[in-house]
Amino acid sequence: MLHSIQQHRERYAGVLTALIGLGAITESATYGLGTLAAIGPGAFPLAMGVILVACGLSIGLSKATVADAHDHDRVDLSRPEWRGWTCIIGGMLAFLLLARTAGLFPATFACVFLSAMGDRTSTVRGASLLATLIAAFGCSLFYYGLHIQLPPFAWGQS
Repeated sequence: MLHSIQQHRERYAGVLTALIGLGAITESATYGLGTLAAIGPGAFPLAMGVILVACGLSIGLSKATVADAHDHDRVDLSRPEWRGWTCIIGGMLAFLLLARTAGLFPATFACVFLSAMGDRTSTVRGASLLATLIAAFGCSLFYYGLHIQLPPFAWGQS
């Protein structure tokens, strides 16, 4: 069973990515697409869904053309990667808990830092640098560029 999953993991990943894209396309139909002059709220999910379907197909088909070329990067599926699972879930929970109380920058920093520490090869210095850069980019894009309602720092505002 594990060998079968291991052998076809790119196909499964491609199918899953394409299914998520199809879900986004289906959900985008419930919103208005608008026109080219005034793009509606469903246009972005539709575009992302099409991109995900294309990526899923390319992932699945690329495995078919290079079958068994990646035997060297097999992953041991017999034991779960608890560190990775814990850090990624902890990162998402940290974002949820900190977004309203501390602001976008600390929430993004905590999410990225904790998630990066899930990788066994990651260092505290590297994860800190990555988290700082992504938090700064996220604040620039979402708060200053797209004007979302989540301030970069919200200490003392609640």
